[in-house]
Amino acid sequence: MKTLDECRVAIDALDNEMLELLNKRMSVVERVGEIKKETGGAIYRPEREKAIIERLNRLNEEQKGLLNKSAIEAIFLEIFAVARNLELPERIAYLGPEGSFTHQAAESRFGAMSDYLSLNSIASVFKTLESKRAKFAVVPIENSRDGIVGETLDLLAKSSVKIVAELYMPIHISFATKAQKLEDIKKIYSKDKGFGQCREFLSEHGFVDVEQIPVESTAKAAILAAQDENAAAICSHIAAKLYSVPTLFANIEDSVDNTTRFVILSDFKNAISGEDKTSILVRLKDAVEAGSLVHFLQDFDRENINLSKIESRPSRDKNGFGYWFYIDFYGHIDEKRIKEIVEKHAEEVTWLGSYVKGED
Repeated sequence: MKTLDECRVAIDALDNEMLELLNKRMSVVERVGEIKKETGGAIYRPEREKAIIERLNRLNEEQKGLLNKSAIEAIFLEIFAVARNLELPERIAYLGPEGSFTHQAAESRFGAMSDYLSLNSIASVFKTLESKRAKFAVVPIENSRDGIVGETLDLLAKSSVKIVAELYMPIHISFATKAQKLEDIKKIYSKDKGFGQCREFLSEHGFVDVEQIPVESTAKAAILAAQDENAAAICSHIAAKLYSVPTLFANIEDSVDNTTRFVILSDFKNAISGEDKTSILVRLKDAVEAGSLVHFLQDFDRENINLSKIESRPSRDKNGFGYWFYIDFYGHIDEKRIKEIVEKHAEEVTWLGSYVKGED
């Protein structure tokens, strides 16, 4: 049996081997970047990254390795992020400020080394992407508790950018303050939905009558709480740590399975991966007629295409009360059966993107 010193020597030797292999991998990546510059290929290929992780996970199971799939994904997503920056450094816009849940979602896919641009509104994120000041953007699209993010859907309806990936992130909320005692807290900052997701906590700890001040993000709440010893923030643990506000209570959300779905936006089309989801907007020409939506959806039913979401939104047409529909379904826009349906309803359907379905 090896001694501690012998184990350390063995680890050092393995680290040396890993560094050599990583550098060899990056030299191949560098050539890939050159090829993509010549051909105009996209640097971020979610379907390719997913295929690599799935292959490595199968190999790990065959070898009875100690790593689980989550560990493999965490390690290699960071390697992918470093590789992308080597291929072609790209800017990622996100709904900020730094320390927001959207920032965390962005870093989980693009790594800590990427060039991030924090913006104060979802509209600003879209505008920045459309003007080519960033190559990618990350915005929330729905929450398991509070439902759809209407602003994101409304902007997708009139934007040229496409959804190229989605990810689901568990949302854990902290209560942070510089106050020495709970009774010293005179105001609480958070995003409006942050208050809604922690009603039971606020009631249990006697904060119902304390002034609740909505701000644009939970990260901004942490910033404000850092400046006032009689204030508290309902925010992420990362934001509390980033802005040096002590976390008094962790995981205060009412729902233990509170999850937010984020989408990554850009200007390219993904290849078919075999595990895809497609998002479309539908503006029915005969929307006022009874059964028009049912008739539209029958084409999907006949082709056994499963819908994962359908959401109606006010169209804001001049004619008064009109609606369009946001629909997610499984499959890729370039699959023959899906392509035929979309072409059949070409005047009514706007394609928003096809991408590898995320794991909820």
